[in-house]
Amino acid sequence: MRPNRLRQLLNEGKPTVGTHVITPWPGMIEIIGHSGAFDYIEYVGEYSPFTSEQLDDIGRALDLFPNMSSMMKVEEQTRGFIAQRSIDSGIQNVLFTDVRSADEVRECVRLVRSETPEAGGVHGAGMRRAVGYLLEGGSQAWVDAMNDVVIAIMIEKKAAMDDLEAILAVDGVDMLQFGPSDYSVSIGKPGGGRLPEVQEAQKRMVAMALEAGKHPRVEIGSLEQAKPWMDLGVRHFCVGWDISVVFGWCKQQAQLAEELGLKGAAAGPEVQYPAARA
Repeated sequence: MRPNRLRQLLNEGKPTVGTHVITPWPGMIEIIGHSGAFDYIEYVGEYSPFTSEQLDDIGRALDLFPNMSSMMKVEEQTRGFIAQRSIDSGIQNVLFTDVRSADEVRECVRLVRSETPEAGGVHGAGMRRAVGYLLEGGSQAWVDAMNDVVIAIMIEKKAAMDDLEAILAVDGVDMLQFGPSDYSVSIGKPGGGRLPEVQEAQKRMVAMALEAGKHPRVEIGSLEQAKPWMDLGVRHFCVGWDISVVFGWCKQQAQLAEELGLKGAAAGPEVQYPAARA
């Protein structure tokens, strides 16, 4: 089984930096891997169309970079199917979205762990690519790898914040991340991700996670935005999105074209792309 770099870093008490990929092209994984810039890639499956074959191809691309791990962002519906197929394709860690209670979080943990008496999970052994199809399925090495899966939880609903103390007590939860956009919707203030009360809720989640010995993670558009969160004790970040990088570059070129008198009548409308999504 492939070593899980993200788990190793957490076990060693070291900070981590990841980046988001939404484009389901394995070449994007290779481009990022060749840069050597990140500890892991989060494939944002919640927002991306993908097939089981594409997950396998992403897993193959990740295998080219032993010092880089990966994470799948799993949407609420069919979370068990997506989480298990992603792990078995070689995407080693999971970020679960849209949970509302400690009981839901316990179920997320069960979906990942193997069905041993000790782990108490429901993830069965299978002939899939992460185990070499026929080589390590159902082996002790596979069981150990399922125990090593880093389980991250999005705290993005009012109900989850209300139950946060119980969620933090769930065995198996490693990392938590606040989702300001969904949280603002859940309190009846859509589009209010930057409202002071929402920002305060995020800071409260960070403080409670640290007190409970869990790892808070923050999404940012650039590492230039990390310092205020580091001052609060955050040491784990996921930085940037492939599609927002492309959009930002295009907008920059449009501005330069306008300044040079090269912007034609077919230029698109002026729009602002959000810095982050929850």
